[in-house]
Amino acid sequence: MTASNTANDLQDITGTIVLAGAGKMGGAMLTGWLAGGLDPTRVAVVEPHPTGAISALATKGIRLNPSAKDAGTVATLVVAVKPQMFREAGPALKQFVGSSTLVVSIMAGTPIALLQRVCGGSVVRAMPNTPAAIGRGITVAVAASNVSAAQRAVADALLRATGPVEWVDDEKLMDAVTAVSGSGPAYVFLLAEELARAGVEAGLPVELATRLARETVAGSGELLHRSPDSSATLRQNVTSPGGTTAAALEVLMGDGGLRPLLIRAVAAATKRSIELAK
Repeated sequence: MTASNTANDLQDITGTIVLAGAGKMGGAMLTGWLAGGLDPTRVAVVEPHPTGAISALATKGIRLNPSAKDAGTVATLVVAVKPQMFREAGPALKQFVGSSTLVVSIMAGTPIALLQRVCGGSVVRAMPNTPAAIGRGITVAVAASNVSAAQRAVADALLRATGPVEWVDDEKLMDAVTAVSGSGPAYVFLLAEELARAGVEAGLPVELATRLARETVAGSGELLHRSPDSSATLRQNVTSPGGTTAAALEVLMGDGGLRPLLIRAVAAATKRSIELAK
């Protein structure tokens, strides 16, 4: 796995970009593109149920629900619809795809082969995660064999608008990627939820326990983001021998603790991602 080293910027991208699906993730990507300087007149959005915020962007030049004819020659199609909707919506998207169109999909469990069969074009399959909404997501991407270096650079620039991008060569890794980073924010939110619940069980008022857990998880994540130290080192820095943290970690790191639970959880999510691709 390697981070992309392309120097491509959003302003360098040419041609029309069609965004199919402007829900939370698609909307986050669009916000990132515009904040990064992409000309809104170059973007068309296909969204049957646009939010007020998306509709308002039409006043800035974005084309909302254009016909394929009105969209013109599409250089890039970004597919951000829900995976379960793709089998119905996918064939309708094919009209936007020409022989040289780059198709970037952020749908979980949707393999390159299916995207090529339904939409055509040169396909990049990507998996972002929900922190993309605040520009702090991370995306993993894999390109089909017919994706050119220039197209990969375009995909990288579009995906990088919401956070760093890692590229892999083996599409089979995408199921585990989905289980770790795609689903991973839910695991972190669950940690905050259960930490607060444990605080209440220990005698704290609900509001105080909730605030302590929320801010502790958020602050620890920011420290992890900013620090050059590994997560293991940061954990050890908090842990005094024989202290309160050590007592808690004996439980969390013992038999039946966090490690085997996460291994089982990631394995279950990976298995489900594989099933969704069938």
